[in-house]
Amino acid sequence: MAALLARGRLSSLVRPARAAAAAASPSSWRPPPSRFLAAGGQFQYIVVEKKGAKQNVGVIQLNRPKALNALCDSLMNEMNQALDSLELDPQVGAIVITGSEKAFAAGADIKEMQDRTFQDCYSGNFLAHWNKVSTTKKPVIAAVNGYALGGGCELAMMCDIIYAGEKAQFGQPEILLGTIPGAGGTQRLTRAVGKSLAMEMVLTGERISAQEAKLAGLVSKVFPVDKLLDEAISCAEKIAGNSKLVVAMAKEAVNAAFELTLAEGNKKEKILFHATFATDDRKEGMTAFVEKRKANFTDH
Repeated sequence: MAALLARGRLSSLVRPARAAAAAASPSSWRPPPSRFLAAGGQFQYIVVEKKGAKQNVGVIQLNRPKALNALCDSLMNEMNQALDSLELDPQVGAIVITGSEKAFAAGADIKEMQDRTFQDCYSGNFLAHWNKVSTTKKPVIAAVNGYALGGGCELAMMCDIIYAGEKAQFGQPEILLGTIPGAGGTQRLTRAVGKSLAMEMVLTGERISAQEAKLAGLVSKVFPVDKLLDEAISCAEKIAGNSKLVVAMAKEAVNAAFELTLAEGNKKEKILFHATFATDDRKEGMTAFVEKRKANFTDH
């Protein structure tokens, strides 16, 4: 299982291995797969790696196969820790969250919830820490295969882009358990697919297929099951190849459309657009275009 490493520790471990390998076979050495370690040991419920030709894509894989990746409190805490580390990693320009071919995440861990009281939930602000994905500055892509139900659907909707495998299923079945979505399901689903379909899904607990989700605007693309993760990583690599600073501005501008009126949103966009002219990367991008060469962004 992968885990998160502090950059200094990673360098101290990799450099000696690299030197030894290079001395033995200078022409054949390749960097090892980038894996991460959490402070104090390995993660229990997730696997985290860096992928892509330039190792600039962080991949978080949910790893509770026996529970169909049910989102227990410990898993969410581990994912938040991983997101914090990837946010601070200057090499990483985008993040992919995925599960298994059978389940992205089949929901929240009901066994953890069943004995909670109103007082527990209200005083402890239950599920508040689940929102970390939606506040991450770097773009996050959900690569959804299999079940994305309840909290799993909500987790996918917290991401900036959703890619789905052709057998994926999305749903908010909380009504069948005598409750309602509690991590953004009623809000994000309605904004994504409209009131009528959102109402139908939330009030009946019925699921929609990947193809239906694409038609409704919930997901942007659908791929064969075995191609999904590679396609998500490919998209993340394209994003990571742009200026990380300007990408964050673009993400902020698009997200503002969900919170502001059109006039307010346009004003926000103009402010961020003008701000790009204070960056080295805006100057480099336009200069490269005029000179007919590829831009060399430095994230400044």
